[in-house]
Amino acid sequence: MKRLPILFLCTAVLLLTGCLKDDEYTTSNMHRLKVSVDTIAFDTIISGQPTNTYTFTVYNNNDKSIRISRAYLDGGTASPFKVNIDGSYLVDGNGGGYEIGAKDSMRIFLFANVADEDSDQPIAYKDVLHFITEGGAESNVVLTAYGQSVITMKSVALTSDSTFSASRPYQIYDSLVVAEGATLTVNAGSRLYFHPKAKLIVRGRLVAIGSSTQPIMFRGDRLGEMFDSQPYDRIPAQWGGIIFTGSSFDNIINHCDIHSGTFGIQCDSSNTDQQKLTIENSIIHNMGGDCLTATMCKIYVGNSQISNALGNCVTLRGGAYDFIQCTIANFYAFRGGRGVALSYTNFDKDNELPLTAANFKNCLITGFSKDEIMGSKSDNADIPFSYLFQNCLLNTEKTEDAETIINCQWDTDDNEVAREKNFNPEFDYDQLIFYFTLNEKSLAVNNGDPAICSAYPLDLNGKNRTDGRPDIGCYEMIPQETSE
Repeated sequence: MKRLPILFLCTAVLLLTGCLKDDEYTTSNMHRLKVSVDTIAFDTIISGQPTNTYTFTVYNNNDKSIRISRAYLDGGTASPFKVNIDGSYLVDGNGGGYEIGAKDSMRIFLFANVADEDSDQPIAYKDVLHFITEGGAESNVVLTAYGQSVITMKSVALTSDSTFSASRPYQIYDSLVVAEGATLTVNAGSRLYFHPKAKLIVRGRLVAIGSSTQPIMFRGDRLGEMFDSQPYDRIPAQWGGIIFTGSSFDNIINHCDIHSGTFGIQCDSSNTDQQKLTIENSIIHNMGGDCLTATMCKIYVGNSQISNALGNCVTLRGGAYDFIQCTIANFYAFRGGRGVALSYTNFDKDNELPLTAANFKNCLITGFSKDEIMGSKSDNADIPFSYLFQNCLLNTEKTEDAETIINCQWDTDDNEVAREKNFNPEFDYDQLIFYFTLNEKSLAVNNGDPAICSAYPLDLNGKNRTDGRPDIGCYEMIPQETSE
């Protein structure tokens, strides 16, 4: 028998294998791809700066492999969306020749980078990503985004009186310093976005007065999601925090939302005869350290929520303080070793820190542990250590002291609801969503002193509390709907 040349046999085998491989791919337009999402919304992004990368999956649930002969964006070269398929970006918004095996899938990566149109109002962008199979079947994903122009500030020191408006956000790199003798006024509705580790350092004065409908926002500048359905904005330590130095007095924070920093507000030691800071109708939430730290200061806090800290929600080291109608709650979700809701003391090592007043009235103070209030008193009896809890709900060991504990309730396991059960709706630890509105069975309901809350006829959500039976904390209970 005549032998065939080896080269001929190899060529024949390769041709046959190629034909068999082609036969494994479907060319039917009935065989479609399944996409894990039909729309990807980037929401509001900072114009001129790329977003973080989003991903989604394209599935081939068929019994044969599928070739994607073409993938393209309607916007082509003008599209603000950049798409990576199988390790390569679409060129001028076009690509093709991708393969997905039978019962297999492919991950798609994309980000957005919209042009800065120098506009106060967000500008909408929309495009459609198409996948066309070799058989002619088409699958689409709609891409949307809103580009927001910002005022960029890098290592800025304000040496004269300045005003921030609500026209567009301020993106702050490094730190923003308000020099001694200068006042920074922040108008209602303003948004201050801080780059990682950036701080607001106030040596002069800060006047930040928002409103119930136009609060002032202090937050990080990462506007996207860390992963699916988890915005960076809900993760602590996205930026530095606010520091009031020893030379800073008469600061006002009203209707402000300060969240997800390395710390919230730090007040350095100063003259306790002069008002350091007044906080009203505000939220300080979700910090990688303390939410509020004050050393030898005079501070007033009213109708405000101070919540969730890896450190303490409130740390007071000497000074004079009044907290009226506040919710102070530590349900920090990220890791153990967290601090407590409230810590106060009149010393620091060998330093005497007279605590002339730490008054808490109509306040709800609680957290995960069985004791969320830690008072540390110096062995030196001559150092003032003055505190008062009146008409409060307290998560701590029950104490009988008619002079310092007046008409208080105790947040213990003996109650029908306790700790996180005081609040409704329930905390969503997966999505990191926390509402501190009250459960109708909480002992905070109807146990506030009407005279104490007279300065705040509306709770932090604007609900009327002048029925003669106010609730403890910054929120009035909203009756739960019952199903028949």
